[in-house]
Amino acid sequence: MKYAFVQDCRTWSCLSLNRLLPLIEVSPSGYYDWLKRSPSKREAENHELDGHINRVYHEHNGRYGHRRIYVELLEQGVFFGSRERIRRRMCHLGLKAIHKRQFKNTTDSGHNKPVSPNLLQQNFDMTRLDEAWVGDITYIRVGQKWLYLAVVIDLYSRKVIGWSMDKRMKADLVCDALKMALHNRSYPKGVIMHTDRGSQYCSKSYQKLIKKHALLCSMSGKGNCYDNAVCESFFHTLKVELVYQRRYETRDQAKRSIFWYIEAYYNRVRRHSGIDYKSPINFEIQVRKTA
Repeated sequence: MKYAFVQDCRTWSCLSLNRLLPLIEVSPSGYYDWLKRSPSKREAENHELDGHINRVYHEHNGRYGHRRIYVELLEQGVFFGSRERIRRRMCHLGLKAIHKRQFKNTTDSGHNKPVSPNLLQQNFDMTRLDEAWVGDITYIRVGQKWLYLAVVIDLYSRKVIGWSMDKRMKADLVCDALKMALHNRSYPKGVIMHTDRGSQYCSKSYQKLIKKHALLCSMSGKGNCYDNAVCESFFHTLKVELVYQRRYETRDQAKRSIFWYIEAYYNRVRRHSGIDYKSPINFEIQVRKTA
């Protein structure tokens, strides 16, 4: 390890080798003998593996931990043993996936509008596409202002099938996201549409849209974030992997960034642990091929 450390130091230290070796208590003869020895097969493999890990890690801007990197390398035909080995090499390289942190709930349930029963009861394991969708709202800081984002997610594939962004958190925000989802899914009937009991989802315009397209309205219990855990998880992922890594000065800048994340990265590229580490679109393609 000392010899490898000396070699690493030579790439950045201004000290000469003659001064560096005594400081680390390494003899010149031992160091030069180490240089002459060829690396072991294991060392060579680790060096190659480290290169692949670094590549995937930085391609995804630190969003991938050892599980997703392992699956990604397997699919690329790169195999160096177990997932645990990937974890150990990442520790050796000092690479960690971006950690999550908490953020506030935007639900406004302090209203007197009618609410719908909870049809899901925290059962998020669907058996087909368009069996149940979930929706929610979050906010993104833009300078000293806010941008609000509403999404609709298919529970089976975890794909974001509808979304909308606006500077106000009004009923139009959630209606536009639902309209996009309906259009993208060719207007299916009888889908469970689950949200919290916020005033936007209890509004006349949103409920009219639900009835017009024969959807089954479902709402979480009051103050229970676990009833809509899939949307909460998506918002955590979005904020940790994108929003918290940037500073948005304008709403247009934030909109472009979030559009890219949802449509170009999350739906198409990012591997999801809930669907066997496939991207939502690839998962749906597989489902339709086997249907």
